[in-house]
Amino acid sequence: QVPLVESGGGLVQAGGSLRLSCAASARTFMSYAMGWFRQAPGKDREFVATISSGATSTYYTDSVKGRFTISRDNAKNMVYLQMNSLKPEDTAVYYCAAAVSGARINRWEYDYWGQGTQVTVSS
Repeated sequence: QVPLVESGGGLVQAGGSLRLSCAASARTFMSYAMGWFRQAPGKDREFVATISSGATSTYYTDSVKGRFTISRDNAKNMVYLQMNSLKPEDTAVYYCAAAVSGARINRWEYDYWGQGTQVTVSS
């Protein structure tokens, strides 16, 4: 089991920034690739970003490239999503997830999920 707890969501104006954090309670945290997904009302959960277990590789969905940055601190069992230049279409519940199999973009390839944190971007 890898309990995951997200934080850092909130209400921000378009153009603003937020930093999401995900705390993992697992001694094996550094064995997992980590990802961020989001789900807007009435839509499927979609991939946002992923980072490999050793932080050597990252990958982003096209709509957030250049605006979002995923990072991790294995010493603290933390993963982060820095979100800049936010847009109203970024409004969603953001989920942190852990994958044994490596950095992946498909939600079914992730083994553990957090409860999510709401991000609302006003225009």
